[in-house]
Amino acid sequence: MDEAIEMTNAYAPEHLIIETENYLEIGERVVNAGSVFLGAYSPESAGDYASGTNHTLPTNGYARAYSGVSLDSFIRKITFQEILPQGIAAIGPAIEVMAANEQLDAHKNAVTVRLRHLNEIENEIIIPNA
Repeated sequence: MDEAIEMTNAYAPEHLIIETENYLEIGERVVNAGSVFLGAYSPESAGDYASGTNHTLPTNGYARAYSGVSLDSFIRKITFQEILPQGIAAIGPAIEVMAANEQLDAHKNAVTVRLRHLNEIENEIIIPNA
């Protein structure tokens, strides 16, 4: 069974029927499949026509990276970030290392410039008005 689960997850089938005595336990180990049908009374055709699950599923092993089409597929999502000076100071060095390892010099430089600026501000000597 271990070999079957390993092969299934590598193959990432569009439809997977698990009809074994311990189908729930086996089902928990499936990480790559378009739709999984559990037990003796869950045929693929039920999912295609009546049980309410998605019928537009990833084929050709794409279930390793994609889910079936759902309403979520048509929702545009935007993420927002605000990093404060303390935040970029904390995570900036890690970003520089990662960008350098990916040879993305502009990404690295975008952080380096900001860290340098913070360092200059930190080291500024303020001369009081005489």
